Amino acid sequence: MNPATFLALGDSYTIGEGVEADERWPAQLARRLGALGVAVAEPLVVARTGWTTDELSAAMDAMTLAPPYDLVTLLIGVNNQYRDRPLANYRDEFAALLGRACGLSRTGARGVVVVSIPDWGVTRFAASRDAQAIAFAIDAFNRAAQDITAAAGAAFVDVTAASREAGDAAAMLVGDGLHPSAAQYALWTDEILQAAHHALLNGKAAAAEQAPL
Repeated sequence: MNPATFLALGDSYTIGEGVEADERWPAQLARRLGALGVAVAEPLVVARTGWTTDELSAAMDAMTLAPPYDLVTLLIGVNNQYRDRPLANYRDEFAALLGRACGLSRTGARGVVVVSIPDWGVTRFAASRDAQAIAFAIDAFNRAAQDITAAAGAAFVDVTAASREAGDAAAMLVGDGLHPSAAQYALWTDEILQAAHHALLNGKAAAAEQAPL
């Protein structure tokens, strides 16, 4: 059987700003899934540092994607919050992106995992900022994403708590004092693994149901 295909949509947190390609959480996740007996091809990562929801959507428009994908992940919104874009605008654009993600998935919403926005306010980069205000805004964006995800029937995974626990510890951040290190991405992968594994098992079950007798 061919390995499962994996499309990872996002921003700096998905492209892994400051870490090697094999240290990004999508790459770590693919390896962890393989260890569970689900072979996963190298993830196709559509992400760039600084992207907002509309910029990710525009990049998807410009790309030639090859669906369906067995697993699709979506982590987007921190730059909307960082740029003080309205929450209502994020709701609309996130909902549209989630709809696109479901359309690219082999099993629709069952094959999609949404990952929460981490809290950058706990990092050294944000030492001069209002950490409480950032946390409040991040929580609002995440509540919106979680509600939309639940309504669509996709999985939602919280890595925000892990990012807050990691805080500004040197081992948890790369040199810019903002972006996660491979060690922090490993903590996120711990949180994402079960939902991703479940999504892929759903895909296998659906394929078996559709197979000719």
